[in-house]
Amino acid sequence: MAVTETRVLPAAFIEAGGKTFLNQLSKASGQYGAADLSKSFGQDFVAQMDPLQLEAMKQATAGIGSYEPFLQAAQAATGPQAYQAYMSPYQQEVIDTTLQEYDLQAQKGLGSIAQQAIGAGAFGGAREGVAQAEYMTGSDRNRAALQAQLLGQGFGQAQQAAAQQYGQQMGLATGQQGLQGRQISGLSALGASAQAQKQADLSAEQQLAQQQLMQPLTAAQSYGSGVTQLIAGYPGQTTQQMAPNAPTPSGMQTGLSTASTLAGIYGALR
Repeated sequence: MAVTETRVLPAAFIEAGGKTFLNQLSKASGQYGAADLSKSFGQDFVAQMDPLQLEAMKQATAGIGSYEPFLQAAQAATGPQAYQAYMSPYQQEVIDTTLQEYDLQAQKGLGSIAQQAIGAGAFGGAREGVAQAEYMTGSDRNRAALQAQLLGQGFGQAQQAAAQQYGQQMGLATGQQGLQGRQISGLSALGASAQAQKQADLSAEQQLAQQQLMQPLTAAQSYGSGVTQLIAGYPGQTTQQMAPNAPTPSGMQTGLSTASTLAGIYGALR
C-alpha cells in the first residue's frame, strides 16, 4: 500500500545560504588552524627595555661602591694619630722663632737686675744672685708655658683640620650617591615612558594582527547568524512524497519526523 510522506523544508535560497555558510565556516576554520600564531602572539609584541633604561642600569651597576674612595679618605682623618697629617709644616719654625724672641727679652731682664743691684750697692752679692735665680726660674716657667701653648694651638688646629676633612669626605660620598641616584632615576623615568609608548604601539599592532587573523571566521559567523534569523522568520515549504508498500505512520510519528527535520537543519546552520 502506498504511503504519503510529508516534509517541511526551508526555502531554496535559505538552504543555499546555509550551504554557503558551512563552506565559509569550514574554510575559515582551516585557515585559522593553519595560521602562524607567532605573527599575532609572542615576544615580538612585548616592548624591550629602552636604551635609557639600559643606561640607567649600567650607571647603577658601575656606581656600586663608587663612594668607597671618599670613605677611605674620611677614615684616614680619624684615629689618635690622624692629626699628624694635618700639622702645619711651619709650626716648628714658628715655635723656634717665638722662643728665640722670648729668650732675647729674658736676657734683657737679667741686665735690669744687674743695674738694680749696682744702684743698691749689692752688685755681685748674694741678693743679686737670689734675684737672678728667681728671675730665671720664672722665665723658664713662662718659656715652657709659652711652648706648650704654641704646641697646643698647633694640635688643636690639626685636629680641627682632620675633622673638617672627615666631614668634607663624608659629604662628598653622600653627595655623589645623591647626584648619581637622581641621574639614574631620571634616566629610568624617561626610559620607562619611552618603553610604555613602544608597548602601546606593539599592543595596537597585535590587536590589528589578531583582528586580521579572526576576520574570516568572524565574517562566517556573522553570515551564519543572519541565515539563522532567516530560518526563524521565514515559513518552510511543505512537500509530499509517495512511498510504496510502507506502513502507514501515525500522527505522532509524522509530527516527530517533522520536528526532527527542522531541528537538524537549524542545528547544522548554527
